[in-house]
Formats: sequence, structure tokens, C-alpha cells
Amino acid sequence: MANTYFIGDLQGCADQLQTLISKIEQISSNNYYIFAGDLVNRGPKSLETLRLVRKLQQTGLAESVLGNHDLHLLAVANGIRPAHRSDTLDDILNAPDKGELLHWLRQRPLAILKNQHLVVHAGVFPSWTAKQTMALAHEVEAVLKSHEHTNFLRSMYGNTPDVWNDNLTGNDRLRCIVNGLTRMRFCAADGRMDFATKDGLTAAPTGFAPWFDIDRATADCTVVFGHWSTLGLLIRPNLISLDTGCVWGGKLTAVSMHDRQIIQIDCPQQQKPG
Repeated sequence: MANTYFIGDLQGCADQLQTLISKIEQISSNNYYIFAGDLVNRGPKSLETLRLVRKLQQTGLAESVLGNHDLHLLAVANGIRPAHRSDTLDDILNAPDKGELLHWLRQRPLAILKNQHLVVHAGVFPSWTAKQTMALAHEVEAVLKSHEHTNFLRSMYGNTPDVWNDNLTGNDRLRCIVNGLTRMRFCAADGRMDFATKDGLTAAPTGFAPWFDIDRATADCTVVFGHWSTLGLLIRPNLISLDTGCVWGGKLTAVSMHDRQIIQIDCPQQQKPG
């Protein structure tokens, strides 16, 4: 049986990923890696990172959920969103294997459930069980994998609806799922999301709390996520937060699923926050 390691946001830091994997392989063999999304953007080697993770996945050694930066790449590549000033996606957009890479990327899941560990990029609504999270993620994945993916990407952006309702339909339903899984940090007791605040635990707006501190239906499993670099590494019995700000000069972090062993490497600062 493979030793599974969860790895936080890469954001184009391919050299650091290579170093981290080498360090893990010195500790154990027969390893499997699950990435918490945001494989690309803001770091210096988005193309190399995407190629490396794709190769790992295709050889049965890894899988990754989609993060907001990965979805942004798909939107930019399809002419739906303009590139941001801080984007580092040109090497992918100009690559000879661009089509293969983007096709592979939009086949990736939005959630992974393995041995009572639920991996998402950002968060889950308090009312969602692990089973419901997987089912709702599959709804979005089916559209992303279809010929309708460009129409979906056009309608994906926006902050409404900001709270989950089982009766949501169409693009509102899909957008709410995506926002919960790839953008959530703080939410209210009813699950209403706040999209403005990006600071750490103590910065919760009035009436809001970190999504994982709300009484949640996923308390019976361990939720593993990235996205929140100002939160950093946080390990609880049913929670693993992995984004330790590799691209900001922090660390790249892996956590063993079996025994919660933490493996980290220091990272040079690629971009300044702001």
C-alpha cells in the first residue's frame, strides 16, 4: 500500500516541488501524492510544474484537485478572462503542449475522498457531508469535462449566490459549488461566504468565522485543504491546512496521511504580497 502525502499550493514553484519529493523519497518509498490545488501561477515555473504533476498523475503516482488559480488559467486560455498583472502563465499559453496540458487540467477533480480524508482546495459548506461534497464536485467536473466547458467558464465568476441552497439550479448552482470549494475562507453560521477577507484566523469579519470552525457535517472525516496562506499550517484531528506560502517566501509543506508527519522545505520569495 502506498504512503500518501498531501502537498500544499505549488503556484508554479517546480524546483521546490522537486526538492520536496526528493526529501520525501529519502524518508519512504512507494509514495502517492495528493495536491491541494493551485498548481500554477505567480511562481516562476508554472509550465514545468504542470508538466511534472501531470506526469506524476499519468504514471499513477499523484492526483490533484483544482484550485482557483488553475480555473483562472483555463478561463484565460479560453479568452474568457484577461490575464492579471501578477500572472505567470505565459509559458503555458505559449507552450507546444498547451492543448494537452489544458485538456488534462480540466479533467482534474474538485474534491478527492480517500480513507476518510476529504481533499478540497479551499473549504466546504457547513451543511455538506463528505458524500454530498463529492456528489456536488462531480456535477461541476462533468461540465468541465464536456464540450460545454467554455460556456461554464464564462458564467463561473461572481460572488452570488453566496450561500448554499439544495434547490439552486443551473449556473447559480455550479458557481456556488465552485466558490465554496475553491475560494472559501470565512463564512457565517448559515454558510454565507465572505469573499473580502484574506487574512488569518483573527481577522474574521463580524458575524463570520473560519469555515471549519462552524458546526459542520464533515466533522466525521479529515478535511485537507490549501488556499489560505495567511492561515498557514494547521493540524487538528479532523483538519489539515497545507498552504504555507511557498510562492511568498514561506515553505512548501507535505503531511503524511498515515501518521501526520510534516515534511517542509524553505522557499525563496517569488512575489511580494499585495
